[in-house]
Amino acid sequence: MRLPTLWNKDKDDPFAALQQEVEKVFEDFTKNWPSVTGFGARGALAPSIDVSENDKGIEVTAELPGVDEKDVEVTLADNLLTIKGEKKSEREEKEEGSYVSERSYGSFQRSFSLPYEVDAGKVEAKFDKGVLKISLPKSPELKKKTKKIAIKGAK
Repeated sequence: MRLPTLWNKDKDDPFAALQQEVEKVFEDFTKNWPSVTGFGARGALAPSIDVSENDKGIEVTAELPGVDEKDVEVTLADNLLTIKGEKKSEREEKEEGSYVSERSYGSFQRSFSLPYEVDAGKVEAKFDKGVLKISLPKSPELKKKTKKIAIKGAK
């Protein structure tokens, strides 16, 4: 993570030295985040999300490695889609003369304002091998309002 350059980086400038130190602290602090969280380079418990649209509606795919299906909640209210959950990890090793126990917990929440009204009664969410797929079909009213316009060539 690079901070914006605020001063001329003249090597005799005390502010330049301070800025370099601050940048180094941020780089050291953030470089190991992906391995700690398991959610990629975002650096926090924020899952990677893909959103696409087709003629039927909106498709949302969230990568949730290490998260159990029972620890994920999907809600839709007033065209706001929210995905939230919790990642729990526990490891315990007992060997002769040593005992290791590690636990890590973290929660995440991502919300998306949808660009149009969807058919809430037909929204589907499927979870398979750490991947959550949500299908949000267009509302019937929106489908009726959509009109394809023919394009004519230049004369």
